[in-house]
Amino acid sequence: MSNSRSNTGAVDVDGLTYDWRFQREPQWSDDEGWKGMVISLLQRDAQREALLEFPAPKRLLKGLPRGRLQLDDATVSRGVRAALAAGWEPMSRGRPMVFTVDAEGN
Repeated sequence: MSNSRSNTGAVDVDGLTYDWRFQREPQWSDDEGWKGMVISLLQRDAQREALLEFPAPKRLLKGLPRGRLQLDDATVSRGVRAALAAGWEPMSRGRPMVFTVDAEGN
């Protein structure tokens, strides 16, 4: 089970297990401003990874201290479903697919 303090976890979506791992904290880019945190998804026994980029937390946009987006199983599960709906095929080969997730995890 995933929680907000873990760097890795697993969720079950429609009978399949997806492992996730934290890949990048929110960071400032001179070209693009704040970039959100990124997690990596991989279906167990599959090949193709998906990268989910979440929006930067509003507190960063307001100049408040850094902090990581709270991740829970529901948020990661919604991200898995959104990536699958957007065309991610975990069993295919190729480079990781990158998806931008909205604030609700869709």
